[in-house]
This record gives sequence, structure tokens and C-alpha cells, in this order.
Amino acid sequence: MSQPAKTSPRASSASDAPESAAGTRAAAQRLKMRRELATAAMELFATKGYEATTVDEIAATAGVARRTFFRHFRSKEEAIFPDHDDTLIRAEAVLDVAPAHEHPLDTVCRGIKEVMKMYAASPAVSVERYRLTREVPALREREIASVARYERLFTRYLLAHFDEQDHHDGNDDPLLAEVAASAVVTAHNHVLRRWLRAGGQGDVEAQLDHAFSIVRKTFGSGIGAGRTAVADAPAPAPQAAVRTEGEVLVAVARTDAPLDEVMRTIEEALRNR
Repeated sequence: MSQPAKTSPRASSASDAPESAAGTRAAAQRLKMRRELATAAMELFATKGYEATTVDEIAATAGVARRTFFRHFRSKEEAIFPDHDDTLIRAEAVLDVAPAHEHPLDTVCRGIKEVMKMYAASPAVSVERYRLTREVPALREREIASVARYERLFTRYLLAHFDEQDHHDGNDDPLLAEVAASAVVTAHNHVLRRWLRAGGQGDVEAQLDHAFSIVRKTFGSGIGAGRTAVADAPAPAPQAAVRTEGEVLVAVARTDAPLDEVMRTIEEALRNR
């Protein structure tokens, strides 16, 4: 009986290559069109005002049909932020390929640098966009919604890396992950706003690194290297211990041990005598 011909993996890979290249070209063309529409929108917002500008005018200025505009954006305020979707994908990619030895907060800080790269790629456009968002509440709301997407991404990542042994007394992980993620985003936005107010001038990379070092110092101690590594690690030494010497209890505690933990250890020792 004849056997069905086997498909060579090499041949399959070769056939996939054109599709991959085509997908890359399509993505590049999509981003190019989004940026052209955004440029047209910003020009009209600056000259005519946000409220007086219509979608038809934005499309005409960009040299495309109205339906083309709506293939890329749902509204005219969305057109002012053409790169956030792609930047969010790049930030997530940084998290996905992070080395195992890297501290999770450092990974998140590298991830949000993709946002700064987006703004720094076109300083003049970014400065004008900042001016418009300060003047138009609808654009400001759109910007806030974009920031919230980054916070959710980083919160999920940090939550997966919190050291459970450091928080065994309560389920503080969700709170700590969200606060740390918000701190990273807030530090980034603080530096970004300062840079935009300066007209896009200054060493924004050094400013970011300084801001991130503060966040790392404040929130880094509660975040471990990952749940798998924590599960395999030896149990940490107790922060407080008690031993009995005749009728005397001797308590030994670390200097950074919480007072309530020390008192709880002593109370349990007294009950068990």
C-alpha cells in the first residue's frame, strides 16, 4: 500500500516565510496610514480647533476616504494617539522575553521605556500632542485610558512574580502588584511631562533611570524572582524565636522584625508552657 507523502518541515518553513514577510509589510503600512491620519488630525486641531474639525476633513487632508479613517480609528480623538496599540505590544514583548535572573521591577521599567521611545521618536509631534491634550478634555480622557492599559499589563506581570513567602500573613499581593505597577507608570509619566514641558529637550533616559531607581528602592523588596524559584527555595529564617530556660523565656528577634510578630511569638510560647 502506498504511503502518503510526508511534508518536509523545511518546505513548510519556506512556505511560511512569504506569509510572514507579507504580514510585516501589512503592519508597517497600517502604522504608516495611522500616523498620516494622526498628523492630519493634529494639523486641523491646531488650526481649526478640536470641536470644529470633522472626520471627513481629517480623511480629506490625509488624502483617503472616510471609510479608510474608520478602518483605523473609531473616533477623531482616538486618532491623536496612533502608536499606543503597537507600543503596548512591544512593551508586552519585553516582559515575555525577560531573562529569568532580572528583577521583575527592572523588567517592567524596561517595558515602559517603549512608551518613552514612542514619544522621543518625534519630539515636535509629541510636544504638540501634549499641548492639545491639555486643552481638550476628550483627548485627555483618551490619554488616561491608554495609561490604564499599561498599568493593567504591568500589574499582571508583577503579580505573577511576588514572593508569596514574604506575604504569608495576608493576601497583599494584588495590592502590592498594583501599587508597584502604578508607581512605575507614574514615575515614567512624571519624567515624560517634564520633558514635554521643556520642549522635548534634555537627557530623558537619565531622568527615567533616576526615577526608576527610586521606585525600585521603595517597592523592590516585596517582589521575588518568580513563583517557581520561590517554591524551590529553602524556608526563610524566622524573624523571631523563643526558648525556655527554667522559668524564664528568652526571645531573640531580628532588628527589622515587626513588633506584632515578636509579640505573637512570645504569646504562643507562654500558652504552650
